[in-house]
Amino acid sequence: MSTLSTFLFSLLLFASQPLILPTAADGRWQLLQKSIGISSMHMQLLKNDRVVMYDRTDFGPSTLPLASGKCHNDPTNTAVQVDCTAHSVEYDVLSNKFRALTVQSNVWCSSGGVMPDGKLVQTGGFSDGELRVRVFSPCESCDWHETPNGLAAKRWYATNHVLPDGRQIVVGGRGQFNYEFVPKNIAADTFKLHFLSETNEREVENNLYPFVFLNVDGNLFIFANNRAILLDYVNNKVVKTYPKIPGGEPRSYPSTGSAVLLPLKNLTAATIQAEVLVCGGAPKGSFVQALQGKFVKALDTCARISITDPKPKWVLETMPLARVMGDMVLLPNGKVLVINGARSGSAGWDLGRDPVLNPVLYMPDNEIESRFKILNPTNIPRMYHSTAVLLRDGRVLVGGSNPHAYYNFTGVLYPTELSLEAFYPGYLDAKFNNLRPTIVAPKSMSGIRYSKKLKIQVVITGEVTLNLLSVTMVSPAFNTHSFSMNQRLLVLGNDKVMASGKSTYNIEVMTPGSGNLAPAGFYLLFVVHQDIPSQGIWVHLK
Repeated sequence: MSTLSTFLFSLLLFASQPLILPTAADGRWQLLQKSIGISSMHMQLLKNDRVVMYDRTDFGPSTLPLASGKCHNDPTNTAVQVDCTAHSVEYDVLSNKFRALTVQSNVWCSSGGVMPDGKLVQTGGFSDGELRVRVFSPCESCDWHETPNGLAAKRWYATNHVLPDGRQIVVGGRGQFNYEFVPKNIAADTFKLHFLSETNEREVENNLYPFVFLNVDGNLFIFANNRAILLDYVNNKVVKTYPKIPGGEPRSYPSTGSAVLLPLKNLTAATIQAEVLVCGGAPKGSFVQALQGKFVKALDTCARISITDPKPKWVLETMPLARVMGDMVLLPNGKVLVINGARSGSAGWDLGRDPVLNPVLYMPDNEIESRFKILNPTNIPRMYHSTAVLLRDGRVLVGGSNPHAYYNFTGVLYPTELSLEAFYPGYLDAKFNNLRPTIVAPKSMSGIRYSKKLKIQVVITGEVTLNLLSVTMVSPAFNTHSFSMNQRLLVLGNDKVMASGKSTYNIEVMTPGSGNLAPAGFYLLFVVHQDIPSQGIWVHLK
């Protein structure tokens, strides 16, 4: 993207947005839409800077009508059998507008991810949607396409991850102690995973939406309840069993915490370290007690582990705010934003209390006692069924919150939320504009290959500290139920930096070495200077 086009993008972006008021605290909030017609329970950014969102088809009619003649017909629907309103939308980040999309089956509590070609593949759901595979292509007028029996097993509360070979693995789900793959061009069956039955607590579960990350060796780190394994999914073999988190408290749905794979660094080294951070959740028994009207304080700890160590151990850290049902978003500069959620209770219908309005920033490279920072609060509670994703301009899009079985706007503690907000991390403050890089080359949508030198040209108008220039790549995540599937950040570093004329610098980096480090697909590429990221550009890793 040229300097001029980047400048025009910025003008159009901010001209289309409501006014934001700056505050003295770190970070600020902006209300983008008072209502998009649905409650954003699931969210995915696509390569055209549009975000696909959806809730469920048995909430009852939404406030956003479908085009004439389009309706969802389900005789088993307990809310309405014929529904001519939307339960999915496409939000255009640039124009701050949205349009209705049509789903023909129930997408409630489903999972998904973006394939290497940029298409969103979404799997499972509830009732008539539990065996469905749905595909959404990023184009001006595209809509959902559904395959009725695309799955081998019913998937509800499952987790997806994109694999180095271009497929997605679908792990678990309610009553499903197994995994399978989509598309089914290699393996059409399910594969048993006893770990999921071992971590399942009777009548409570505490192991749904498992946290799944692709390790640098090509195996899958799978966390459920309070412990994890490393799975060789090709040979259906557990190759490592990790210890329980100290204290043994559950971190998986409905005792919902969140997790991220921390930024991968030193990618050309002989040995690459991979670390996982799990934050928040609810103490054991919280779900049952919440059903009885007793709301237990959420967990205020994070647990961090180097999953590549020969003898890995969890290290506990204390958050400044207890949090259940929080979301964790990797920011372009490698820091982690912890956002949304409640201070007490559990995931489930009306089982959370005391919204956590303040996001918290986690700085993984700081000393352990100085890694957390409380940020500026929103005024909109984001409880059960909230979402958050990173945008190309560095903002974080926040939506959803519906702790009710239907749309419910009055007479309840936390009404169904149809709004969209943007959180502006502190690095977007205008005082950093002279330090902020602007990417001149390559152009957005450029293709890049594995293990190749990549040259990036940037403009920085202020004083530059060359050793504090770095390049990062972020894979946009599928976010639902406090977990961002396929979220991944790679630090490409800066192998060589040279000044090239006034305020212009050329940076040379090496692209990732294999699909184990970065599965093929579309990534956001950023240049970071003194922790201040540029606006991202899309690159296609092939």
